[in-house]
Amino acid sequence: MTNIRFIEDPIEKRKISKMILESLTRWFEVEDSRNRFIEDSSDQPFWASFEDSIPTGFMCLKETGADTVELAVTGVLEDHQRKGLGRLLFEKAKGYAISEGYSFMTVKTVRYGMYEDYNRTNDFYRSLGFKELEVMEDYWDKDNPCQIYIMSLRNVVDTINRRRSYRGNFSSDPVPRKDLETIAKAGISAPSGCNKQTTDLIVVDDPEILAGIKSVIDPPVAQTAPSMIVVLSKRINAYRDKCFATQDYSAAIENMLLTIVELGYQSCWYEGHITDDDRICDRIAEVLEVPSEYDVVCILPVGKAEDAVKSPSKKTFDERVSFNHYGSRI
Repeated sequence: MTNIRFIEDPIEKRKISKMILESLTRWFEVEDSRNRFIEDSSDQPFWASFEDSIPTGFMCLKETGADTVELAVTGVLEDHQRKGLGRLLFEKAKGYAISEGYSFMTVKTVRYGMYEDYNRTNDFYRSLGFKELEVMEDYWDKDNPCQIYIMSLRNVVDTINRRRSYRGNFSSDPVPRKDLETIAKAGISAPSGCNKQTTDLIVVDDPEILAGIKSVIDPPVAQTAPSMIVVLSKRINAYRDKCFATQDYSAAIENMLLTIVELGYQSCWYEGHITDDDRICDRIAEVLEVPSEYDVVCILPVGKAEDAVKSPSKKTFDERVSFNHYGSRI
């Protein structure tokens, strides 16, 4: 089973990077450059993958500007390549870069078409969403023209496409209040029918209050989340006898789910679980002293994912999208 950890000890970083890079001399054949990568990695944000406590890959980042971070070096043992390990490492690194407020990520490699091994590397970076920025012919030498790729870390379409419902374990690391405020602001910025603003939020980051909420959720969910957003809905008619409270809170929740992923966290929309016949929502309302005119309709756990974020099987685009008439592709 693959386990990915954020490594903080400089000695352990050097040990892991040395072991892996020295096994990948097809890509890191120049000893001076390889040793520089190993030494520099000790001071950089660093993730490593393990199987049975044995390192199988790593990735580290380097800040290159106030808004930009570089994927400085990555390596995966050759017999573990092409199994999704590099992508898992990248998701951890990308989440970190987003949470730290960077806007762009870059990476350098040898230009496509020079060597078969580096063609695979180029294909990998492209598959992650990197775009070609420029080629610097003399950055290394004429036989190794440097291809620079870039990725925006603030792309709403990318965030929409990679958001998933996460039901795994969370890291115990607290979510900074500023990030929780950013998420909540995204929620209350959502559209509201006739601007009735029927959705309110309670952000919970106090451990005791959070424990009180978790204690009334049975069967248990989100038990390891270090914070939670509780969504409240108030029925207010928009006009005549029309109320759009459900649409209002749905829009607010989706805004928050996307912002949570954008900031490098994970969550899950828990509604049916708490509003079922056993009315867990009412017990949550008691814990939070919610006024009677509000309904608790949803909880959103917020935290760093400790487990892999899994993608469910979905129907194809053509099965769900038509143009101009139902079933038409024209």
